[in-house]
Amino acid sequence: MTRTPRTASAALPLACLALATLAAWGCGASTIPPITTPAERLSVAKRLADEGDCVVAIDLLKTHIATGAGSADVDEAIYFLAECYMKTKDYASAAVELERLLRDYPESDSAGAASFRLGDALYGQTRPIDFDQEYTVRAIRQWDGYLRAFPGHWRGEEARERVMQARMRLAQKALDTAELYVKLKLYEPARVYYRLVIDEYGDTPKAGEAFLGLALCDVREGQRDRALERYREIEDRFAGTPVARRAAEARQELEH
Repeated sequence: MTRTPRTASAALPLACLALATLAAWGCGASTIPPITTPAERLSVAKRLADEGDCVVAIDLLKTHIATGAGSADVDEAIYFLAECYMKTKDYASAAVELERLLRDYPESDSAGAASFRLGDALYGQTRPIDFDQEYTVRAIRQWDGYLRAFPGHWRGEEARERVMQARMRLAQKALDTAELYVKLKLYEPARVYYRLVIDEYGDTPKAGEAFLGLALCDVREGQRDRALERYREIEDRFAGTPVARRAAEARQELEH
């Protein structure tokens, strides 16, 4: 019997299978030594996570946590499991593990770092600025709570920077809403949002933008004298900044 030669198309599935097998074994994978103790399992999981092989590390950590609920290092394993989820951008799962650590092991040495990272996990779930900013607000509350609960913790300064970044995001959302109302020639609602930025986020650089917005509303509504007064106030309040220069340019244009 004559055997039909294998065609390129028939060989393709086998080639794909071979590539998939190689990818599964070789892409970011590490050699896993025999594991005989829980301590070895945790050590290997941490090494794999450091090397970027978070998928295998997650499986090892989950097994370690499930089988060693009473062990002294289970809180550490939960923290590293959360870190692996953060590396894979699975922020929701990371938040679950960090909340678990803080709830079940409040005296853990990892509690301070977990409280800080929970803010990161919440902020990671923030939607684009055009959408609801629930997770931005929750992240701010978490970082504020962390700063109160762990004064002097080594990541405190980072938390304060993150709070400012998140508050800037909320301020920008309010500014965007105000500018939309200006485009629609609805100046009173625009003023409400500009004042919101000033009242709630007055310590951020966005406050200057809000003052300029109020002055623009004055101009658009024909309140020339009020607008000139506001521009001068902005020049004094924000002297030496781009906002002050923009106010001066707008004032000079209005005067002439």
